[in-house]
Amino acid sequence: MTSSGFRALDEEVVYDGWIMKVARGRFAAPDGSIFSRDVVHHPGAVAVVPLIETPDGTDIMLVRQYRSALDALLLEIPAGLRDIDGEPPAETAQRELVEEIGMRAGTLTPLAAIHNSAGFCDEQIHLFIGTDLTTVERDVTTSPEEVAMDIVRVPLTEAYGMIASGEMTDAKTIIGVLAALRL
Repeated sequence: MTSSGFRALDEEVVYDGWIMKVARGRFAAPDGSIFSRDVVHHPGAVAVVPLIETPDGTDIMLVRQYRSALDALLLEIPAGLRDIDGEPPAETAQRELVEEIGMRAGTLTPLAAIHNSAGFCDEQIHLFIGTDLTTVERDVTTSPEEVAMDIVRVPLTEAYGMIASGEMTDAKTIIGVLAALRL
């Protein structure tokens, strides 16, 4: 990526939390002026579009889970943090499939790496398409949101309508569903 003459100078961490750090950064613009920005540092995440071939077409496995920042239930593709140092994204993706929907993908195909909030956050999400799914014992964490989540299976062809109606609003999920529909 090019910075077009912008450069980071320094930063001070003002909050160091469980998932993220918030820093106040100083940056130089191409004209030499100095400006500050708040930056959220995030370990990154993975997300998987799990697809199941059926006699009638293709189904997608989703989860409906509580998101405290919105105080709402969201319909999403399985996803999770890259919270194990050095773990390749594909391994994290398999782990999250087992934790969230009790399935393992025979094939994980990289789809994209996205920055969903680049205006203030460095989080990168690695998106995969998961196929050749087999059922395994679900390995639920102790997270209250994950314990209470619902697993939802819908025809992939219905997912676009769920986006259009506003039932599905999560960015990574929308990107993953639209890519799966395109493929």
